[in-house]
Amino acid sequence: MKGVGHYVPERVVTNAELEEQLNTSDTWIRERTGIQERHFFTPGKDTVASMSAAAARMALDRAGLQAQDIDFIVLATITPDYYFPGSGVLLQRELGLPGIGALDIRVQCTGFIYALSIADQYIKTGMYKHVLVIGAEIQSSAMDMTPRGRGVSVIFGDGAGAAVVSASEEQGRGVLSTHLHADGTYAEELVIKDPGSSRPQRMYEAMGELDGTYCYMNGNAIFKHAIQRFSEAVQEALATNHVTKDEIDLLVPHQANYRITRYLQEQLELRDEQVFSNIHKYGNTTAASIPIALSEAWAEGRIQSGDLVCLAAFGSGFTWGSALIRW
Repeated sequence: MKGVGHYVPERVVTNAELEEQLNTSDTWIRERTGIQERHFFTPGKDTVASMSAAAARMALDRAGLQAQDIDFIVLATITPDYYFPGSGVLLQRELGLPGIGALDIRVQCTGFIYALSIADQYIKTGMYKHVLVIGAEIQSSAMDMTPRGRGVSVIFGDGAGAAVVSASEEQGRGVLSTHLHADGTYAEELVIKDPGSSRPQRMYEAMGELDGTYCYMNGNAIFKHAIQRFSEAVQEALATNHVTKDEIDLLVPHQANYRITRYLQEQLELRDEQVFSNIHKYGNTTAASIPIALSEAWAEGRIQSGDLVCLAAFGSGFTWGSALIRW
């Protein structure tokens, strides 16, 4: 990775702000998720495309590149600005890059790792030299902000993260391997069903009256599978590259829930300095979670040239995966 960047909206929403609206408490939210605040987009200012562009410009600046150096875009989001076209072409337009390919993928919380893997394959085959990889979400507009939805709505936030993935001549540097998995058996355990083309209701109906338009999450099932799959994904990356957990300089997991991150750390017997967490500031930003964390970790000096960085994610689908990177 040649450069990383991120953008979060200006509006900060604290747990205290949600207490009365959702009939919840700061203590309840912190104990169950580790979240203290999150960022919500500003209508009329923030879009998935504009947030992605802001994150991309930071990543390009840190990489010492211009937007015109980018050969291809891979954008991961489950909350595109339009039903179609995807936000990848809108980002392309924001950056002034007509003509290059723009690929949108929907892989929920594992989206950035899937996008990174796609970029890595294009680069390793020699097709492209610089690929812009984005994870971006606006989720606050789709949350049920009533007491009925409090178990889900307190978790999610908005934001975007970006990485410039570039070809390198240095042996043993860059993306060493990626590992992607899915199991559709559990697709309905974390889901927003509507609007869906296979059911009679259409987009022009009163969306708020359709139960399926709000997120359903089986929290117990998610936790049970997440702690298993996170660990498996990390172990797979380590085994493939013949390295041990002690050689990891930084593990950057998807910021799903602080309890999951702590459980993973304990399972792998990693030291505090080996694990990065920023969920307390941003909540779960789905596909944006890992690149935002990478950008912050790099800015804080927790990722140095030559460091071994492991990424891991688990989310709706179920999907999960990992990547091992020599920075």
